[in-house]
Amino acid sequence: MAGTTLFSPAKAGAIDLKNRIVMAPLTRNRARPQDDAPFEIHVEYYRQRAGAGLIVTEASQISPQGKGYAWTPGIYSDAQVNGWKKVTDAVHAAGGRIVIQLWHVGRISHPVLQTGGADPVAPSAIAANSKTFDGTGFVDTPTPRALEISEIPGIIEDYTRAAENAKRAGFDGVEIHAANGYLIDQFLRDGSNKRDDGYGGPIENRARFLKEVTEAVVGVWGGDRVGVRLSPFSNANDIEDSNPQETFSYAVRLLNGYGLAYLHLVEGQTGGPRDIPEGGDLAGLYALFDGARMGNNGYDRASAIKAIESETLDLVAFGRPFISNPDLVVRLQKEAPLNELDRDTLYGGTEKGYTDYPTLEESSIAAQ
Repeated sequence: MAGTTLFSPAKAGAIDLKNRIVMAPLTRNRARPQDDAPFEIHVEYYRQRAGAGLIVTEASQISPQGKGYAWTPGIYSDAQVNGWKKVTDAVHAAGGRIVIQLWHVGRISHPVLQTGGADPVAPSAIAANSKTFDGTGFVDTPTPRALEISEIPGIIEDYTRAAENAKRAGFDGVEIHAANGYLIDQFLRDGSNKRDDGYGGPIENRARFLKEVTEAVVGVWGGDRVGVRLSPFSNANDIEDSNPQETFSYAVRLLNGYGLAYLHLVEGQTGGPRDIPEGGDLAGLYALFDGARMGNNGYDRASAIKAIESETLDLVAFGRPFISNPDLVVRLQKEAPLNELDRDTLYGGTEKGYTDYPTLEESSIAAQ
């Protein structure tokens, strides 16, 4: 499209965006410990970053069972809804748009994070060679309990309730987290799903959980305010599939039938190399989807501009650059230098490394 640039307006379904730069979902482990609710520091953190065309919040668990890491926020209680409402009000007042990412971690959890010390759940009782953060340190994820088929409708209801709560909290839409080795991804992949019922075996069955979650969430919001995140070629959290191109081609075709706002793909390894394995075809997956295409993983100014102007993507998600640069859009427009990321403050803590990164204007004033 002539004149389309990284900084031009866009639409993601029914959501109007002032530019094509998306703040990617970023786990920061700063929710209020007693109730996993966002509070004042979240309001300021997201408000500062409202220059993005769209903010996708940090992943937020749909239920206590969906929790996999200490101090991550939820969207299942009144306290959490009220905390998020202050965030959305602040982002909207600053001219931004924001959706919440709905999350169930499945096996990537630990009994210490589960109600009553219960075992984490998964499609099959197969442990991930992975770790999670329990509030004191990183611990191995144990062998999960395989979900009974009778339990699955209850989890779908949790997604429905979380989607309804997101509406109450004032979000512009929701993103279904179906990536990075969490519960939906665990159902999709044949390495983690060894079920012999209607949710296992051929891809048509393995994708059933994704289908039912999507139908539930779309039933609340309408497709044009729902996005889905997939990571077709990532092995995050020890996730594997024997034929990811076939698996995710089926998944994208399935999703394309819901008139979604966007498809969000992690390109390559999550937070790592962008290499695509032999037999993988990222462009082929995007071509199966009719809505807005959002790409994520290691983009910088030049590669993002190229992706938009070549019409490879409609939206580009930036992750860690948004952590250290609340005014990332301004900096990209002006080709200004970026603040250095303090990796020691990525997870946990309070304002330090969260809301205290200076804007370009603040840095200029300080330098005078």
